[in-house]
Amino acid sequence: MTAVALIVAAGRGVRFGGDVPKQYVPLCGQPLLRHCVAHLALHPGIGGVRVVIDPGARPHYEAAVDGLPVMDPVPGGASRQESVRLGLESLADTAPDAVLIHDGARPFCRPDLVDRVLAGLKTHAGAVAALPVVDSLKRADSDNGVVGSLDRAGVWRAQTPQGFRYQAILDAHRSATGRDDLTDDAAVAELAGLDVALVLGSEDNLKVTSSEDLDRAEGILARRQDDVRVGSGFDVHRFGDGNAVVLCGVEIPHDRGLAGHSDADVALHALTDAILGALGDGDIGRHFPPSDAQWRGEASDTFVRDAVARVRQRDGAIAHADITLICETPRVAPHTEAMRAHVAAMLGVDPTRVSIKATTTEGLGFTGRGEGIAAQATVTLRLPS
Repeated sequence: MTAVALIVAAGRGVRFGGDVPKQYVPLCGQPLLRHCVAHLALHPGIGGVRVVIDPGARPHYEAAVDGLPVMDPVPGGASRQESVRLGLESLADTAPDAVLIHDGARPFCRPDLVDRVLAGLKTHAGAVAALPVVDSLKRADSDNGVVGSLDRAGVWRAQTPQGFRYQAILDAHRSATGRDDLTDDAAVAELAGLDVALVLGSEDNLKVTSSEDLDRAEGILARRQDDVRVGSGFDVHRFGDGNAVVLCGVEIPHDRGLAGHSDADVALHALTDAILGALGDGDIGRHFPPSDAQWRGEASDTFVRDAVARVRQRDGAIAHADITLICETPRVAPHTEAMRAHVAAMLGVDPTRVSIKATTTEGLGFTGRGEGIAAQATVTLRLPS
């Protein structure tokens, strides 16, 4: 059975507040949506992931999914039901056997949860992740006075992902066009008479709708990523011909350049080694050997992004990066904020999690003699144990 995940992230998060839609706010250093997409994109039972977005948030989306194997996004509609229908229509050429529809504000769609939904689709037209209600239920009047109790037997709280046979749910959504009162896709399926099963969800599979929810999500992620690692990197490049140096991805005018096989960004080389060191995954020379002509003149961003992808493949997160540049010239201080922003964007973290600083060796050694630049980096990672 071929299955595609459709992630609904076209909302603007009005209830959450702030200038950025909630699906793009940082969660432990990475956009909330990225956690959601990564879980589904890396699941072996999912053949593709498509995200339904607000076109006005396209830059936020591109940053959130950078490096992840996703299909091109599609624009959403005026309501959730319309957004889902448009997403389903966009899959017509692919025509998968099944589609898993998931909220972009639920960052913890774990592999076992996806497994249960896919298993439910083997015997039913739909399968919905849900949890049985364990709290007592009360009915209130307009003044919040209790007017009665409700029987909780057989009552479940629906979550996502909600999986369906593709053609059946597409037909159901087409028939439900304009029905904004249908709060989830299971309701659309019920209206169409589809056979839908409930499969066990997860208490951690929360939907972030408030800042308190985000705090809880950070606690969940910190609990899971309890293997804290620190890696260090060091690199040196001598001065050579040129009229600028590239440091932390920022070009700085200078009377000389740095000699190297790639763009000789000594800071990003040290940063790459620090990330790989924390992962226990060799060094930059092992993954990008200088003897390989394809890396000649390559921007060092490539090396950093590859190391970051290795972190994400292991369901990890970068908590902090600290880079020190050691040189007499050029002056680094005027460029540190630009460097910080560039590094943060590559790492997928907030700039407050990146430190860039410079020092000299008081005229001592090869850096003191102005023969080159050295850099050292320290990176802290959080990985699942």
